[in-house]
Amino acid sequence: MTNPLLELDNVTKRFGRVVIAEDLSFAVGPGDVVGIVGPNGAGKTSLFGLISGELAPEAGEVRFAGRTVTKLDPAARCRLGIGRTYQVPRPFGDMTVFENLLVAAQQGGGLRRRASYAATVGALDRCGMTGQANVPAERLGLLQRKRLGLARALATQPTLLLLDEVAGGLTDPEVAQLVEIVRGVNAEGTAVIWIEHVVRALTPMVSRLICLAGGKFVGDGEPATVLAEPAVREVFLGTEVTAALAGGSLEAPPAVQRDGAADGERSDGQAGGTA
Repeated sequence: MTNPLLELDNVTKRFGRVVIAEDLSFAVGPGDVVGIVGPNGAGKTSLFGLISGELAPEAGEVRFAGRTVTKLDPAARCRLGIGRTYQVPRPFGDMTVFENLLVAAQQGGGLRRRASYAATVGALDRCGMTGQANVPAERLGLLQRKRLGLARALATQPTLLLLDEVAGGLTDPEVAQLVEIVRGVNAEGTAVIWIEHVVRALTPMVSRLICLAGGKFVGDGEPATVLAEPAVREVFLGTEVTAALAGGSLEAPPAVQRDGAADGERSDGQAGGTA
């Protein structure tokens, strides 16, 4: 990888005695699709916080598009091209779908006038929400809220898209629809880092899978190889996660369904690539 889009260089972050990132280093290139899995409290969502600027590392550097962004806030990083979703989508409920996306385009992406409207319309179309443009967000069901969260991130026109469990709680057909949306976004050149407990949503998409546990990477490579590694299987409490590759259980075991407080879960509805 000659010119990485994103680089983490020996990044460390702790919450008291809980280590959520310990000397983490990795790079993601333009157009890459990387999946991240791991048990509860592994630090997955907190890792996104370190990338997007919501958390400041105690040591190490974060670089994006060739510049050091370690001290930049989330709004500045969003304008540079980092968009993200959250585990629990909480849009501005009293605003319409269109208004939610317009706020993201203008306040998150820094777009103005025609550019912001074009980004909004493009995100609506990409996520299949044109028919819901004038619907108040509070009336949306789970699938549509998930789509809205993704659309809000896309309205900022990111070059790096961070997806935090967008498939959680959805049926198999609904997951397949989201996968196709993400596949189309990536085909246009946007790099994707996707945290997911629905392992089978990741395996058709990603060329690289990372397993995070205890603030450390315990696996990194081709998905089938990583899921077969003893260290990875151990952090999944001995569950045969590789069954997902063979058409077995769609989701990881209940014990690893949701990251806890140590994983830094964030579920607000601010603009700037948030969802």
